[in-house]
Amino acid sequence: MAKKIRVLVVGCGNMGKSHALAFHNIKEFDICGLVARGESKAALNKELGGKYQLFDDYDAALATAKPDAVCISTYPDTHEEYALKALKAGAHVFLEKPVAPTVAGCERVVAAAQKANKKLVVGYILRHHPSWTRFVSEAQKLGKPLVMRMNLNQQSKGAMWTTHKNLMNSMSPIVDCGVHYVDMMCLMTQSRPISVSAIGARLSDEIGKDMYNYGQLQVRFEDGSVGWYEAGWGPMASTKAFFVKDVWGPKGSVTITAQNASDESQSDNVDAHTKTEQIRVHHAAQDKNNEFIKKDDWISTGDEPDHNGLCEREQRYFLDAIVKDVDLSKHMEDAINSLKIVLAADESFRKGKTIDFAKSSKKAAKKAEKAVKAEKKAAKAAKAEKPAKKAEKVVKKAAKSVTKKAKVESKPAAKPVTKKAKVESKVVAEKKAVKTAVKAGKKADKAAKPKKKA
Repeated sequence: MAKKIRVLVVGCGNMGKSHALAFHNIKEFDICGLVARGESKAALNKELGGKYQLFDDYDAALATAKPDAVCISTYPDTHEEYALKALKAGAHVFLEKPVAPTVAGCERVVAAAQKANKKLVVGYILRHHPSWTRFVSEAQKLGKPLVMRMNLNQQSKGAMWTTHKNLMNSMSPIVDCGVHYVDMMCLMTQSRPISVSAIGARLSDEIGKDMYNYGQLQVRFEDGSVGWYEAGWGPMASTKAFFVKDVWGPKGSVTITAQNASDESQSDNVDAHTKTEQIRVHHAAQDKNNEFIKKDDWISTGDEPDHNGLCEREQRYFLDAIVKDVDLSKHMEDAINSLKIVLAADESFRKGKTIDFAKSSKKAAKKAEKAVKAEKKAAKAAKAEKPAKKAEKVVKKAAKSVTKKAKVESKPAAKPVTKKAKVESKVVAEKKAVKTAVKAGKKADKAAKPKKKA
């Protein structure tokens, strides 16, 4: 049997719980720890049989559990930091959307996953929903351009309002939820977004002064398609028409008609948010009397998975990505793209103007071009500096040599001359002594010889 993938579950709230249940049910995974600051991990552990190790601190959990994979379902402002730490520790990452609060942060996480050669799967749950897959497929048959109308407003109260307020510490509803629906729009059109605008309002004193709990974004695509998405959270929200999922095209329209899920009592029910129940396909073709040729089609989706079932589908995709080494380049690119759109919408609201992606791209291109030019200039200067530095070294070496020679030459000459004189004097004296000794020897020898007789 293949070795199980040890997964650390970080965050034990609504999404974390659903992902933990999925890992618990998939035999190829083995949960090696549950991480949360509060009591949610203990309650979840009890539900799962009470056999898993619990951690309050994420860093300690990483160091102790040594996971093969990490599932991150915490608040958005922690996503980038936690993902980077997991990748650095050598783990694959399943990360709830959005990847980070900024595009730059998202790009850093993607780059880190690529550098570490680890899998990064982002929790775009609707991509794994069979009914939404069918919805996208039907929308693509309607011709171009498309008009895409979507919303998800939530009349939240109690614990759910607390959760929403915590989420709004880092981002607005159109950013947090908008990435899902903008991602669907991009799949439907297969076209490049060219501009985004947005409106919004702060309807509660319980949230930050720079935050807004209602927003609507409008996005235009290169192929002429347009889309809007609306999201609002709070006890003041209306439950009327809070669940709109509708696409028009030249050939007709396609609509998710979730009568039960769109009931007024379901606006803050997380499980109801992914329900479709039925898809209605309307055909625009008419006869010569301007009567519709074909009746609307009703596609039943009653056998669709519930929220926990969808999370299990996500984790099976994560498993395949790891085991089969699936190329996730497009998946990660799409995550960056959808985040760019919703963050541009946020910027539009705050600045009160439309964000033009073409202009932004030109500005970014110019900035990148300037950076490249500056880099080339610096490289050229560095290259020119090398011989200059080499010459400088030669000059310094020569100067050092000259200085040393000057020091030698500037020393008093008396000392070496006196020494020489002493040596020479000694030699002369020795020679003189030798001569004297030789002369004396000769004299002695002469005196020692016998005198001749007369």
